[in-house]
Amino acid sequence: MSNETPIPDQSKEFKIGVGAYFALFFAIIFFSGIFGPNSSTTLWIASQINLLHTTHPGLAHWTTAWIVPLLSTIDFTTLNGSFGKVLTGVSQVDDALKATSGTYRGNGGSGAMEGFLFAFGLIPSVMFALAMINVLEHYGALNAARKLLSVILRPLLGVPGITGLAIIGSLQSTDVGASLTRALADENKITAKEKEVLTMFQFSGGAMITNFFSSGAVLFTLVLVSGELAVPTTIGACIGVIFIMKVFGANVMRLYLSILSDKDEPKTANETAEKQ
Repeated sequence: MSNETPIPDQSKEFKIGVGAYFALFFAIIFFSGIFGPNSSTTLWIASQINLLHTTHPGLAHWTTAWIVPLLSTIDFTTLNGSFGKVLTGVSQVDDALKATSGTYRGNGGSGAMEGFLFAFGLIPSVMFALAMINVLEHYGALNAARKLLSVILRPLLGVPGITGLAIIGSLQSTDVGASLTRALADENKITAKEKEVLTMFQFSGGAMITNFFSSGAVLFTLVLVSGELAVPTTIGACIGVIFIMKVFGANVMRLYLSILSDKDEPKTANETAEKQ
């Protein structure tokens, strides 16, 4: 009698239950920036709280002061934090001294030294993102994403559903999208072709939600002398255009690779699991 132990089918080891779908739901909220400090959701909730206190002057502020800070604890960017400021210079303005501050990298850096410090600044966010994705993977979030999102992502971008968290995370942070994509590639969960299509999607309009709301959204508050809005459209329309062009760019890369890439590229275990 043989003592060899049969190798289990890795695609069927984990049963996708309610906990896995809850982990996926949490991951989508955590990496999407829905409750980020400058997100439309957070700003709307804060405005509703202010309106509530205006209409009910007797309502104690402590009853609502915890809502926005609590929601911010399930946002990747908020928990990741930022480096503090350092003193970069002091100048005299009239009879007073004026201090200027900057990042820990300082001002005027160049060459390999500046590149090293820039890379050093990415380490915390990459490590934090990978740690979170490992925890979520333990609870089945990636398996749930593969099952639910493959129906959408396969025809839309030609990538498996397991890449859904990398796509969602890249909308808020380029560091998150890059680190999650690298992890999927290293674990052979996506092919080289899928990695390049996914990279093209992230590269076009990278971190569009964070960058748009932190810098571009202010343009929608400008008013012309005539009283009309300076930007004659909505924030949602602009985000929609950016997202459509991201999908378009990814499909251009997909078409290019389909024509020129090796058609005998080996399939990943994830592709086999999707067909079962």
